[in-house]
Amino acid sequence: MPAFRKIPGSEDRNKFKILVSPSGFKESLDPRATADHIEVGILRVVSDAIIVKAPLVDGGDGYVVTLVLATYGSLEAFNVESPTGMIIPSLYGFLGDDRPKIAVIEMAASAVLRLVRKLLRDPELTTTYGIGQIIEAAFKSGAQGTLLGCGESDTCDAGVGMAQALGAKFYAADGSQIPMASGGKPLVGLAAIVPQE
Repeated sequence: MPAFRKIPGSEDRNKFKILVSPSGFKESLDPRATADHIEVGILRVVSDAIIVKAPLVDGGDGYVVTLVLATYGSLEAFNVESPTGMIIPSLYGFLGDDRPKIAVIEMAASAVLRLVRKLLRDPELTTTYGIGQIIEAAFKSGAQGTLLGCGESDTCDAGVGMAQALGAKFYAADGSQIPMASGGKPLVGLAAIVPQE
């Protein structure tokens, strides 16, 4: 019994038409690379198959690239702070249609688990500060709205780092300001929030 059945009405009834729609593999391959590898494997077995790749994304790694490519948009390279404060290359994108300029941003671009060495994986210390940097850069580049994918974050700071990067201030009960990009641990003493002025 064949692994794939032929699709009636396809362009060529003598060929298999196969839809490849994977998500990614955490800390390994994003959805696009996963689809590429699956295609190679299928073609080794069914060399004349017609492969249609449609990577799936849930807001995590690959969200920006998938939506940008699907709409013929554009990608923007940008350096941000990682969850542990190192400067890393990142990206965001713009959808490629005639609507208002919509930025596509993913938390995985600056806060995904693979960016943090195993010894430093502490949700009390990791921060979403880099996400705020990306949002700010997108709006400075003319974004009129955003799609923010929130999958695969290794942070637990309730978005405080992101808000700090955008100008918000957070205060403890004694009136001291919670340090910038300090992770989730200081939030135990959070008493006041002052939005961006």
